[in-house]
Formats: sequence, C-alpha cells, structure tokens
Amino acid sequence: MRKLLLVDSEYAVRTSLKELLEYESFHVDVEDTGSSAFERICTCNYDVVLSDIQHEDMDTLTLMDKLRKVENDVPFIVIMRDFDLDTVVKYMRGGASYMVQKPIDINKLLHSINELLNTQETVQAQDIKSKKRIRLQESSSNFTKMIGQSEKLKDMIKLAERVAPTNEKVLITGENGVGKELVAQMLHEFSKRRDRPFITVNCAAIPSELIESQLFGHEKGSFTSAIKMHKGDFEQADGGTLFLDEIGDMSMAAQAKILRALQEKKITRVGGEKSIPIDVRVISATNKNLKKEIAEGRFREDLFHRLSVIEIRVPSLRERKEDIPILADYFLDSLIKANERNLVISDEAMEKMKNYAWSGNVRELENAIERLYVFCDDIITEADVEKYLYW
Repeated sequence: MRKLLLVDSEYAVRTSLKELLEYESFHVDVEDTGSSAFERICTCNYDVVLSDIQHEDMDTLTLMDKLRKVENDVPFIVIMRDFDLDTVVKYMRGGASYMVQKPIDINKLLHSINELLNTQETVQAQDIKSKKRIRLQESSSNFTKMIGQSEKLKDMIKLAERVAPTNEKVLITGENGVGKELVAQMLHEFSKRRDRPFITVNCAAIPSELIESQLFGHEKGSFTSAIKMHKGDFEQADGGTLFLDEIGDMSMAAQAKILRALQEKKITRVGGEKSIPIDVRVISATNKNLKKEIAEGRFREDLFHRLSVIEIRVPSLRERKEDIPILADYFLDSLIKANERNLVISDEAMEKMKNYAWSGNVRELENAIERLYVFCDDIITEADVEKYLYW
C-alpha cells in the first residue's frame, strides 16, 4: 500500500482529504505543522507528500529545502489556494513535482499522485536494472556456471580450477542444494576429458539389488529381465568422467564393488566372465559426513581414501549471503528470457532475501524466484517476499 503524508493546518481539509485518499487504497498520515512534518518524513518512508503552501512555523519551500539538506528526496505535491504564476515557478524550481489548487478537485489530485508514482516506479526499475547489470558483470568467472563473487566461492573456484585439468579423483561435499553437481560438471568441462562422456549416477536412487547392473552392466540372459546386453555406467563413461552423486547412500556391498573397480581399473559385467579395462575419472559427491559414517560402520574407509584424493567443499548460501542478489538476478533473467515478461526486484525485497535462512540453499532460492515471478507484477516488493518466500 502506498504511503502519503498530508500536511495542512486546516482540520476540515485534513480530515476530508484523508478519508477520500484512504478510500482510494492509500495509507495516509497527517500533520498540521512544517516542523512535525519534517520529523515524520525523516523517520518514515513516504511515497508522496501533499503539503499546503503555508504552515504556522514554516512554508513548504523551507520544508523542502530542509529535507534536501538531509538528502531526503521525497516528492511533493504542493497545495495552494490562489494560483499565482511567480509562486508556482518558485515552488517548481524549489523541488515541487505538482501544484494543485484549493478547493481540491479529487480526480485531478489522484491523477497527479498516480503520475508521480508511475514516474517513481520507472526510475526505480531503471535503477534496479542498472544495479543488476553491474552485479552480473562482476560475478563473471572462468567457471562460467558458478555465479557469485564472495570470497568463499572464489576460494572454492580457485581450487576447482587447479584440480580440473588433472585426472585426480575428487570428492565434493556440501549441503543439499548448494550446487555439487554443477561443480562436477565444470570439473569435467575444464578437463582434458571434456570431449568424452560425462555420466551421472544418483547412488541414492538405485536399489541395492540393481546397483551392480547399473554400474557394471550385464550380459544377455544373466537374469530374468536381461533380454539384451547392457553396458554399465563405468563402461559408458570410458575416456570421460563418472559422477557418483550421493555416494554416502550407497550400500556396503556396492561400495566393495566400486572399490575393486577403482583398484583394478577394470570391470566385469553381471553374468559375464571377460574383464573390461576402463579409463574413467571418478568424481563423487555427498551431503553426509563420511568420516562419521566410517566411524559408525556405514562407509568403507578404504573407499573414502580412494575417492577423496582432492576434497572440494561447496559453501552453503548462508555462508555467502553477498551472492544472493547476483543469483536472484541470474534466475530472474533466465525467467524473463524464457517468458518475455519483464520484472525487477526492489532493493528492500533483495535485502529481505539476503537475511533469510536458506536451508535449501541455491535450489531453494531458485524456486522462490520462480514463485515470485509467477505471482508478482513489475516490481517484486518486500511485502511480496514476505508473502511468497515462506511457502
């Protein structure tokens, strides 16, 4: 709801005009002197001030000048009883946006208020777009898919860039939604294996009885539903990269088979006898503390040491709050390009998002931006964030 301040020494004018403007869905505060209006404007954020020319303690020209000295540029609509060209020119030069005459024509006043608010929104949107362009330009990285400029992200990217060209095995750790798979993809794309396959395996999604067939393949007739020969993920990734996501959720039996394949650099399909050499770089990821899993007997220590030659920890969004505006802009830009409907995020809304506890990390932020894009128009406000973020 738009906030207006009405400053007029006449009680009847204040009362009637406040009632009419509130009927038009504005929030209206009232003051009867220039000094009280000055204090109110300095402590509250108003979209427009409606002020009579003369007050008991100061005229509106003096009030506007005092506000300018404290760098408060709230727009003024000045009310005058008798139109005088010299007075109008003086007040317009002094900072007034519009002049209206008493007795007030409410339709003309509403037109002036709406014109002023529309101009403000246009300027605000342009300012927001300018800030967004700067944020996105400053966030550029050799790892082009990694969005952000926080020190923690930069440190992680430096490590990843150094490791990417090698053939070393990498264990990526971090909470759900931080972008572990994205890091794995970038490690592959900046490696010497970039022109070979990148195969992803979600270890948590494959039943333990099927994991061996999924990873190593099977021969025709090796079990009831094996109607033809199938190459497993290790074989399909030959020459490239195999990404084992959520490795901490793999069964102990499957872990043993993975360990043997890594040690021997060869696999045997289910139901087969022939050993097949493999040339695969293994990158794995987990949201679990594998050392704790080892201590509690749920993960093999020897496999851990095989997989974690290099460990890359992806920081949570809570640890890099300064990246939230950049990520929000990036996700919003993607939606704008896909749907051809423009939308910007106000500074107040962005600050609200920066202070939110993102338990779902970047994935949760992306979902929130998608909701805001669907439900909001023109400018995403702080009230919109409060309404749609806590879904």
